[in-house]
Amino acid sequence: MTGDETLSGVAPHSTEFLASVAARELAGRRRVFAGVGLPTLAVDLARRTTNPDVELVYESGVVGAHPEAMAEGIADSVLVSGAEAMLGMDALFGYVLQGGNVDVGFLGAAQVDRVGNLNTGLIGDWDRPTVRLPGSGGACDIIASAEEIVVVLRRHDPQALPSEVDFCTSPSPVRARQEAGFHQPSGFGVAAVITPLGILRRPDRYGELELAAVHPGVGVDEVRAATGWPLRLASDVAETPRPSTEEVRLLREEIDTVRLYLR
Repeated sequence: MTGDETLSGVAPHSTEFLASVAARELAGRRRVFAGVGLPTLAVDLARRTTNPDVELVYESGVVGAHPEAMAEGIADSVLVSGAEAMLGMDALFGYVLQGGNVDVGFLGAAQVDRVGNLNTGLIGDWDRPTVRLPGSGGACDIIASAEEIVVVLRRHDPQALPSEVDFCTSPSPVRARQEAGFHQPSGFGVAAVITPLGILRRPDRYGELELAAVHPGVGVDEVRAATGWPLRLASDVAETPRPSTEEVRLLREEIDTVRLYLR
């Protein structure tokens, strides 16, 4: 089977495509605070391709993870075995994260709004929500203290990308500055959002997300119609490179052999 034939079934909404695009965002980064799910795939792929020296940090207290197999959660034993250190929560969040020692926080979310606020709390009205979600976990601390945040979404529609989140679990620097009571974040906040349609980026710390790249076969108008606010365009909207044959092979044959996250 040729490389083109291998990649013909890798659609922009597929997990392989999203993980490959996300892994490239980690090129040149030193220390990454990784979430579970798609971020797990992406950091593992980055470690094998774009950034073999990346240092992985997990919310369970693992610092400098060297997993020999794919982690099925943040406390999976494969993360602990061979890790550089295991820290308590006070040291992990108080020194490593809040001390400014994390380059990228790699997160998922249910909603991301136009200025980079995250929602992992609930969908709908506070008193009668249509969906209740797990909550912030460590994401509120991560968005406040990591140098920048990369978010991966499995959906791109007005509900996943509204003008304003239904409930803010992780405030952006914009919201923190506007509303009293929020701790002013030290980091940039959400720098990039990777979706099944393209890549959105914030050009500055207090700006709003704009369309920086579209995936192959996706038009700018399609992305705008699927976004919950009048989406601005970057000065030069690029087309996302397709995953390489080797990236797809690694994801399928070495990283997620049991298809825990690949869909």
